[in-house]
Amino acid sequence: MKAKIIIMPKKTVLDPQGKTVKHALESMGFECIKDVRVGKFMEIELEGGDKAEFQKKIDEACHKLLSNPVIEEYTFEISH
Repeated sequence: MKAKIIIMPKKTVLDPQGKTVKHALESMGFECIKDVRVGKFMEIELEGGDKAEFQKKIDEACHKLLSNPVIEEYTFEISH
């Protein structure tokens, strides 16, 4: 099984990286860009458990280590 995790800055948190990317895209002629948010994507390979157990463990890992819950939010899915 694999866990696919997306971590993004909360909407209320400034995203200077996103602003820089937006500005660069606009300077390249992509004028239709409304906003850019830059986050992280992780793919973790899992073995030796069931989906419910993995969901609990991945949620705990995201909350305790992989994200900063004060300024980031995360979503994940577990698939075969």
